[in-house]
Amino acid sequence: MDPVGIAAASESGPGPAWQSKCPWGAPNTTSMSCSLADVMSEQLAKELQLEEENAAFPEVVAVAEGPFITGENIDTSSDLMLAQMLQMEFDREYDAQLRREERKINGDSKVSISFENYRKVHPYDSDSSEDEVDWQDTRHDPYKADKPTTTPRKGFVGKGKDITTKHDEVVCGRKNTARMENFAPEFQVGDGIGMDLKLSNQVFNALKQHAYSEERRSARLHEKKEHSTAEKAVDPKTRLLLYKMVNAGMLETITGCISTGKESVVFHAYGGKSATEDKVIPPECAIKVFKTTLNEFKNRDKYIKDDYRFKDRFSKLNPRKIIRMWAEKEMHNLTRMQNAGIPCPQVVMLKKHILVMSFIGQDQVPAPKLKDVTLSSEDMKKAYYQILNMMQQLYKECNLVHADLSEYNMLWHDGKVWLIDVSQSVEPTHPHGLEFLFRDCRNVSQFFQKGGVAEALNERELFNAVSGLNITADNEVDFQAEIEALEKMNEDHVQNHGKKLSMFSSDGDPPIYDE
Repeated sequence: MDPVGIAAASESGPGPAWQSKCPWGAPNTTSMSCSLADVMSEQLAKELQLEEENAAFPEVVAVAEGPFITGENIDTSSDLMLAQMLQMEFDREYDAQLRREERKINGDSKVSISFENYRKVHPYDSDSSEDEVDWQDTRHDPYKADKPTTTPRKGFVGKGKDITTKHDEVVCGRKNTARMENFAPEFQVGDGIGMDLKLSNQVFNALKQHAYSEERRSARLHEKKEHSTAEKAVDPKTRLLLYKMVNAGMLETITGCISTGKESVVFHAYGGKSATEDKVIPPECAIKVFKTTLNEFKNRDKYIKDDYRFKDRFSKLNPRKIIRMWAEKEMHNLTRMQNAGIPCPQVVMLKKHILVMSFIGQDQVPAPKLKDVTLSSEDMKKAYYQILNMMQQLYKECNLVHADLSEYNMLWHDGKVWLIDVSQSVEPTHPHGLEFLFRDCRNVSQFFQKGGVAEALNERELFNAVSGLNITADNEVDFQAEIEALEKMNEDHVQNHGKKLSMFSSDGDPPIYDE
């Protein structure tokens, strides 16, 4: 080539090729021109931030599953949508924390626990409407153990040595466990299927009978609650009768319950005005409501069925009438005692099984029982002689035996003893009248002897003093034998002659048991 051409080319063109590739040469800096709007662009700032994050954290562990929520695919103009997004994010973080706790607690243990019930987001939730499952509508519950498979009609499965019949112990046990789900809802059976529990036929039959008995008992209790008087409440029929008394003006108001017992409930009430002028209602009244439950009267019918005042009306086929007769019997007994001058409640009115009497006490405070009051030696001696006199009056003038006399049925009010609860009182001509009298004498004698009354007679002496009989026996066994012999003679006379022998002569002498 011509040297002149080469020189011309070198002057007109750029430098030689080796000079541009020289590592020790100065780098070519090219300045990119950009405007102020590009620098202030948010999109550019986001891209730069993402590049820095990717460079600093090349591997990011996802905390929760699911699509990333951005402002491009969801409208964030609504506050409700923002709150839902934040709540969803919080729930997923909470579930992730629960999973970490599960792994920490379980470790390598064979028995593991699960916080599945405490998770906010169900693991089967899906964003697709086609895959969404409503757990309330599905019949298959993934948390419920599968029931045992049924035996085919032929009665066995398998062949040869592996044959299993429907009488197999394991198969029958699992079937019995599954059949427990048919028990009443009140009978808790637990998760026997999940535990692979195997119940024998004997155990299953016992549980089935027990469940049936409990179901019937609960039904009886519910029915009894509806139709009977409760411990401190009344049934609707009794409540209606009380309302009628208040509306009629017989009672001003009923304040509340003052006493409860096996047979009755006693309420306090303020008396009103009587419809008739000859009948005066006391300022304070006691309402005795006999319980309409029949259990308390099953063993106490002997007090009324052998009482000749009610013998013709007694009917065991209609036990509810017995309760009304029980209230009527107490009314008649109180009337006899009141006519004889014995301190006792005054009868105001009887309505079916409700007996209204005068209140023994003051200002809604009932008089204390003799067992609860502390008396001096003089008052105790005075009370003893008063009770002895009342027992004699009750026997001779009223022709009655209390049959349940004790310190529990005697009240101390205004310095004297008052007798209450005479619904079980019978006449001395009752087949067991003398036995009841001897029991009353024993209770009274033991109470006052323990109370320090030196003049208190023993039960045999007190019995002779009250009844007027002269039974001489060295011990209690012979004494009771003579009492039973007298009752037997009296009962034979009734059966032979058809009427009751008079227990009293005209001059008040002891009764004569003579044929």
